[in-house]
Amino acid sequence: MSLRKHLINLHLRLFEKPHLARCKDPSKLRASFDTKAKWLFHPPRGSRFENSALNHGGADVPALWVRARNTREGPVILYLHGGGYVYGSPKSYSAMLAQLSAKTGLPACLPDYRLAPEHAFPAAFEDALTGYMALSDHPGGVVIGGDSAGGGLALALLAKIIALGLPKPKGTFAFSPLTDMTFSSDSFADNARSDVVLPAQGAGEMVAMYLRDADPRDPRASPLFADFTGAPPVWLAVGDTEILLDDSRNIATVMHNQGVEVTLLEARNLSHVWPLFHGYLPESRQTLDTLAQWIKALSPPTGGN
Repeated sequence: MSLRKHLINLHLRLFEKPHLARCKDPSKLRASFDTKAKWLFHPPRGSRFENSALNHGGADVPALWVRARNTREGPVILYLHGGGYVYGSPKSYSAMLAQLSAKTGLPACLPDYRLAPEHAFPAAFEDALTGYMALSDHPGGVVIGGDSAGGGLALALLAKIIALGLPKPKGTFAFSPLTDMTFSSDSFADNARSDVVLPAQGAGEMVAMYLRDADPRDPRASPLFADFTGAPPVWLAVGDTEILLDDSRNIATVMHNQGVEVTLLEARNLSHVWPLFHGYLPESRQTLDTLAQWIKALSPPTGGN
């Protein structure tokens, strides 16, 4: 293990994991995460950010557009941020998406979907669907992405798009997605100690704020139980020490059995959603490079704008 990787994992284990386990106030989690993201994560020089709204069917969802200095014609990346459905924001993830925009030449749009406990299931899902519908007529199409809870949301959105017969995205990607809210996988228990970020109990408590009395097997909450037959390519990345390891493995198996082209990247000793640390870890930059190549293969460059 590289020294940088070791130091980041140590910091996460000693400070971030206990903080997530102790803090029961979503407003404090939101403020803390946004503040840390502001100081730790930095976009490439020349990146552009624009607050906007995604409108469809009378519904409006606030959103943040992220563009690198130079973008090209092609798909837009619709990115759903993580945070257990209770914290996180487009602003927290804007630096990572600016990096991805620079590597792909594509703009990214991050919906500021409603969070629990103020807005319970299926509020976040409804906002994600509104966001996709608003972008579905984009000339170059859409690539859907997300991480953690937002990664599960991205995959749930993909399944709904297929079920409704809507125009399909070019592809869908997810970092460390939460795909099974029953929390019944082996890795949820087996990796409870090895996961340097997510406390198993804390993750369950956050999801409970979102689900309330809803069925955790509802495919809008747990895409593991969805039908992906006919879906476009999917790309997943997860660390081998994560409690959500099986969430990626199991949904990859489900999709493969349903005829979907799935790429699953399992990283050794890397933390939950490690691409966030693109400014510190070579492995994070390498993963973003790999993803960028996958995205560009979905829609090869034809020119700039």
